[in-house]
Amino acid sequence: MPDGIEPSTQDAAPAVAISESAVRRIAALRADEGDADLMLRVSVSGGGCSGFQYGFSLDDQRNEDDHLFERDGVVVVIDDVSLGLLAGAEIDFIEDLMGSYFAVRNPNAASTCGCGTSFSV
Repeated sequence: MPDGIEPSTQDAAPAVAISESAVRRIAALRADEGDADLMLRVSVSGGGCSGFQYGFSLDDQRNEDDHLFERDGVVVVIDDVSLGLLAGAEIDFIEDLMGSYFAVRNPNAASTCGCGTSFSV
């Protein structure tokens, strides 16, 4: 957990899981950037071909409405609004013939686009 950042009590539920593959990739990105305080920020915004789209970025700041999810020393941060659409999801990192990318296995998504970056509820 980055210095000075503690998970809030509301982070206990609803849970978002982080796969072992995502943990390895986030740790590698932090090492590449030389900043152990970096967290993976996952967000949901309107747009994409299915109505909502996922966003992934590295961040060293926590906002008042953020929820933290930690596994093996890496942290994923999700804002309150996005968490409503990501509750129960798993953040994963995929490496295959199509490339490498973060992916969300989201039980709240009624459908997803072919590229996996957008969804509808």
